[in-house]
Amino acid sequence: MFKKTFAAIGAALLIGTAALPAVSAEERTVLDESIYDTLVDRFFNGTTENDQGADPTDNYGFNGGDFAGLQEKLEYIQDMGFTVVSIGPIFETATYDGRAVLSYGEIEDRFGTENELKDMLSAYHEADMKVYADFPLGGVSPDHEWASGRENWAVPSEDGETVDWDLGNQEVQDALIDAAVTFVAETGIDGVRLTSFGDADPAFLDRMIGALKEATPSLTVFSDAPSEADFDLKYDPAVMEALRSAFVEMDPDSSGMSEIGMTDPPSLMFFDDLNTIRFTTEMVDRKMFPPTRWNVAATALFTLPGVPVMTYGSEIAVTGTEAPGTHPLHNFKTDEELKDHITDVNGVRNQSETLRTGDFELLHNEDGLIVYERSSDKESWIIVLNNTSETQRVDLTAEQIGEGKRLRALIDNNLVSQADSGEYRIVLDREAADLFIVEEDTGLNIPYIIAAIIVYTTFIGFIYMVWKKGKQRAKDEKAKA
Repeated sequence: MFKKTFAAIGAALLIGTAALPAVSAEERTVLDESIYDTLVDRFFNGTTENDQGADPTDNYGFNGGDFAGLQEKLEYIQDMGFTVVSIGPIFETATYDGRAVLSYGEIEDRFGTENELKDMLSAYHEADMKVYADFPLGGVSPDHEWASGRENWAVPSEDGETVDWDLGNQEVQDALIDAAVTFVAETGIDGVRLTSFGDADPAFLDRMIGALKEATPSLTVFSDAPSEADFDLKYDPAVMEALRSAFVEMDPDSSGMSEIGMTDPPSLMFFDDLNTIRFTTEMVDRKMFPPTRWNVAATALFTLPGVPVMTYGSEIAVTGTEAPGTHPLHNFKTDEELKDHITDVNGVRNQSETLRTGDFELLHNEDGLIVYERSSDKESWIIVLNNTSETQRVDLTAEQIGEGKRLRALIDNNLVSQADSGEYRIVLDREAADLFIVEEDTGLNIPYIIAAIIVYTTFIGFIYMVWKKGKQRAKDEKAKA
């Protein structure tokens, strides 16, 4: 684990913390963010005053999570290195997940009051974090306030339990745009995810995005489905499928990773989302050990180009095939090892602008052995993911790395120098991942020299204190005698 390595080299590398990026929230671009995706009702119950009969054992009903709970657990999310929490729809709703909207003008009182929402937002903003929320453009409750007296606005949904808006209707479009702009202005939310828009005309979505941006220029607007509209982030199911295929088991078909790369707008990077089967379930179906699978997968998630999104509960390997089973009330009393690994690798990303925004080049990709470079004018990283059932060696050339360099591993604490043949030979255990920072090979292991001096000085200081206390004790005993 990272912490053991960083404990050895101490402050010399100045890495290994989940601190947020050095730039402030106002200065961060979408590439600087990492998103923790959750639902208000299923995260944490901060106060029982708004429970209204909530039952944490009822998968289909409200479980009691609220804005107060999100505020209380802010440090839990921040400690893992996430810069954004996405909280789902928060309008007055008939269902726990917020999708069966009853009114775009009211906040769900089971989640808390408007003041509690503002207090929660203020707490996250003071912590230099952002909060995103969903705005459903369809799949709302048949009892939505707009459905009454406006028969030409609503059409039945495919599920037969909700209704969709006629998004080709100009009046509907104008009403939705006005509601979304008002929602952002009144709440102060930092981002909006437009959902349930079906085959809506991209021109309408662009008009909504434009209106939102005009009213709140710093707002991030994205979606939970593919679209040709001008969103700030690209939702591409092929990215999820490529990642799932490459990391769900040992010795996988990782050919899909060749399609991963820098995109404009940046791609959302995710293994699952609130609408899909949980990634852990596919691991279990293949009789894999989820913590090991997730360790390698998380290393990829936070070092590949794009904006990483982790569905809540992934840090405790939540399973499930469909909602509501995929939306359990979060369990905070679990093994910390996986959570710590996410903290470490996300922390490295936060401290390295190159890992967030640098160039990307795939250097090797064969049956689960994946090597790629993230580079900039400031630094270069080599990420090695051995997702196979055997120890593997990969030889990188001087053309790829440069002459006279060495690679310092952050996890296994190895140093790889250039061989006499000119190659850099990296050996990695099965089902393991590591990040290598590229340095000039000076012949001196400066961080370890510093660490050795610190250890030696501390030891001498300890011996001196023991000697001094012993001498004082002897002096005191003599005085008593």
